[in-house]
Amino acid sequence: MTTTLLILLAAVVAALLALMFRTHTGRTRRERAVGELLDAADALEARLRTARAEIEAVAGDDDNPIQVALREMLRQRLWLQQNGQTATLRELDTVRASIDQARGRIETQLERIERARAPQT
Repeated sequence: MTTTLLILLAAVVAALLALMFRTHTGRTRRERAVGELLDAADALEARLRTARAEIEAVAGDDDNPIQVALREMLRQRLWLQQNGQTATLRELDTVRASIDQARGRIETQLERIERARAPQT
């Protein structure tokens, strides 16, 4: 009887420890995902600000992808502020991917500008 009780108690303790570890690991992954998302957003915003003058000089103010990207960045930051604590990892990954895609589009625009400015040989 005592052995059965000890085995049962050990199983309950093991289950509780596993649950606590899983919960802690999930928070760590969540915190890491939010941190990476914020880092990506900061990097994109910094790149957008430095690229704005270059694109405006070539394309003018009317067709400026920087303004669109900055508005999108603001929208994503507001979403993160409102939903970051309750968002799933998948949602956080989706927002991070959209930030990475926006950065890629801006880099493509900047490469086009560089090619257009390069002396033609």
